[in-house]
Amino acid sequence: MSASPAVMAGNDTPWVLPSRGRVGMISLIIAESAIFMIFVAAYIFYIGKSLDGPTPRQVLKIPIFITVCLLSSSLTMHWAIATLRKGKTASFNVFWLITLVLGAIFLAGTGREWQHLIYQEGFTIQTNLFGTTYYSLVGLHASHVTAGLIGLTIVAILGLAGKIKREHSERCEVFALYWHFVDAVWVVVFTVVYIVGR
Repeated sequence: MSASPAVMAGNDTPWVLPSRGRVGMISLIIAESAIFMIFVAAYIFYIGKSLDGPTPRQVLKIPIFITVCLLSSSLTMHWAIATLRKGKTASFNVFWLITLVLGAIFLAGTGREWQHLIYQEGFTIQTNLFGTTYYSLVGLHASHVTAGLIGLTIVAILGLAGKIKREHSERCEVFALYWHFVDAVWVVVFTVVYIVGR
């Protein structure tokens, strides 16, 4: 007797295996979450333990604008996927490009903050424990944003070339999971570094 591709659930509806892409992305997110938890725990553990300055309050400014940009990009990503499901590829391209721009603004803002800290404040990764944990945690997040922007750019190019259609909505949703993860992680990083850590 051959194996059935679907298993009947208690309510007589067939249970279908989730897509490999979705399972793979969720597995990646779980693994990356563990890495971020380690970095966040280290940052919290070393708060206030630097033997010399500067302290977070002395050099860090709360990055409200770029935070709003990044969190807003989750909304535009959601709208992009929703419009693609309806077959509105032109609207998808617009929302996807807005997401890309918002993410790029965030990354540029992070780079500008680092430039100020390093060249104006003289605050580097070697300055003290705070410097080491700050650049490690925020840098880890920035590297994930960079990876996300690369993916966003590739899809944007394909979309503008007319290669993204309604049938590709599930694949775009899988990528959207990663972007939402990056945004959610920033909420944690922002809270720990700029609220609790100050």
